[in-house]
Amino acid sequence: MWRFSVILLCFTFIGSAADIPRPEYPQPQFERERWLSLNGTWDFEFDDANAGEPRTFGRKILVPYAFETKMSGIGDTGFHPWVWYRRTVNVPDAWRGQRILLHFGAVDYRAWVWVNGKLAGSHEGGHTPFRFDITDLAKPGTNTITVKAEDPPQDRFIPRGKQYWELKSRGIFYTRTTGIWQPVWLEATGDAYLDKVRITSFIDGRIRMEAKVLRAKPNLEFVAKATFRNQEVAGGQVAVRGPGAHLELRVPNPQLWMVNSPNLYDLTFELRSGGTVLDRVKSYTGLREIAISNGRVWINGRSVYLKWVLDQGYWPESTITPPTDDAMVFDIKATQDMGFNGCRKHQKVEDPRFLYWADKMGFLVSGEMANAYEFDPDYAARFTREWLEAVERDYNHPSVIMWVPINESWGTPNLRDPQQQNHLRSNYWLTKSLDSTRPVVENDGWEHVDTLDLFTIHDYAASGAALLKKYKDLGKRGARIPDNGRAIFAPGNSYNGAPFLLSEFGGIAYIPSDAKVPGDAWGYAGVEKTRESAIERLRGIYEAIAQIPAFAGFCYTQITDVEQEVNGLLTYDRKMKFDPKVIKEINALIP
Repeated sequence: MWRFSVILLCFTFIGSAADIPRPEYPQPQFERERWLSLNGTWDFEFDDANAGEPRTFGRKILVPYAFETKMSGIGDTGFHPWVWYRRTVNVPDAWRGQRILLHFGAVDYRAWVWVNGKLAGSHEGGHTPFRFDITDLAKPGTNTITVKAEDPPQDRFIPRGKQYWELKSRGIFYTRTTGIWQPVWLEATGDAYLDKVRITSFIDGRIRMEAKVLRAKPNLEFVAKATFRNQEVAGGQVAVRGPGAHLELRVPNPQLWMVNSPNLYDLTFELRSGGTVLDRVKSYTGLREIAISNGRVWINGRSVYLKWVLDQGYWPESTITPPTDDAMVFDIKATQDMGFNGCRKHQKVEDPRFLYWADKMGFLVSGEMANAYEFDPDYAARFTREWLEAVERDYNHPSVIMWVPINESWGTPNLRDPQQQNHLRSNYWLTKSLDSTRPVVENDGWEHVDTLDLFTIHDYAASGAALLKKYKDLGKRGARIPDNGRAIFAPGNSYNGAPFLLSEFGGIAYIPSDAKVPGDAWGYAGVEKTRESAIERLRGIYEAIAQIPAFAGFCYTQITDVEQEVNGLLTYDRKMKFDPKVIKEINALIP
């Protein structure tokens, strides 16, 4: 039996939140009581020659911030493809006899992890979580965790989103992220434990749960309980058969999850053996259903016009790592205050706590993927593996109402090639095979194939008049769907009748007099000289959209400036450029 050093227990979380960055539980959809944050100071070193683990670590880094960021304490934006991390940790004595799981929220792009010099495992994919059961590698007293990360900065065949492959940011591309960029933590479980629970909820009150169990043994039971506003409303249990269990609860008088009305049911899952609880996990769900019908998106049987904003999920001090929980809440609330009801999380698999707050605040989100830029069979395989992990991670979130694996043909630059078209189709059908409850957009913006649920269009027309002239007949019988610099269809494909979304538009740039921006700052159709001219142009575009009934929604570019791109409604450091009430009034031009 292990005998570990005793460290301070503070409720169920170990350590002082004041000393730990991002101290909140990292994955609220699957929360265990016994956990230990490994965020904080780690030893760190570059390994530019890929020579192997350094004898000495000459630097310190603040995890979970990448070395390119200011918050990491390093702030080096040069090319460093290989990096090393190391830290020691004592496993609490209270965890004696338990399984010990080591979690990583995300490490960009490849990671190898050792515990006490022995390989725990490896992972490829820079935007999705992974974990290792390190029970047999840990020892009493001090344990050493070592991580090697590799992220080839100029490889355009790996999913990298907006991270630029040149040394300096330019245009629509920004600072790279290398290594650990989401939280790291330990957890304790029983000898058999829950791997995951897939939750599908329905507006008639049914909550369907599919549990997968690791280290399963005979006579296990899966037990679930649903509560609403601290009152238990449903519960049940079922025997574990093989590697898992299926259980369905039905809650009375179902309270639905909706935009700005985010009713959530708290869930507790237990894995029991002879009355002994081996594992307990907290989660939640929202009762809501998505449908596509009559040219519109329907939520819980109500037509909802999507008024979205493009959100790239970058911050000046921490790039793609949200600096704090409050920062994520601020972005959602600022968006809602301006009259938007959701966002496209653009070219990024966002931190799970952002989606948690979207669930809590009644805010709609599209589940998207960081894309690569070039195509070959190796790209197709690695993209597919990571997309599978992204959909699995975020399936349970009620705020996520659609999936968008590819944007603007990134990763499929030659859609005259049938192989690349088939990649788009396979992404669509693969996603639908994983999740039949949400619509899927196979290639957001242009060059669509004929497998899609929402027909998305990107158009940065400089004025409302230009936009209206182009799309006034959209959706009418016999009317052609206009191209916008790129063909709207991939060769050999045609319109399948899906609702239209103007999923990128606007991009109106304005630089307040007190804002500090790079010398190469830019905006679509130039930069407006005054706040008034920017608002006038924005209003004109909205007035045009209001006259195009074929659109079922839109996504304005964008919520904040990002580095040299100054198309934001807010500056990069989150200062309002415009009165939120004025933006809300403009959003109200479209019912």
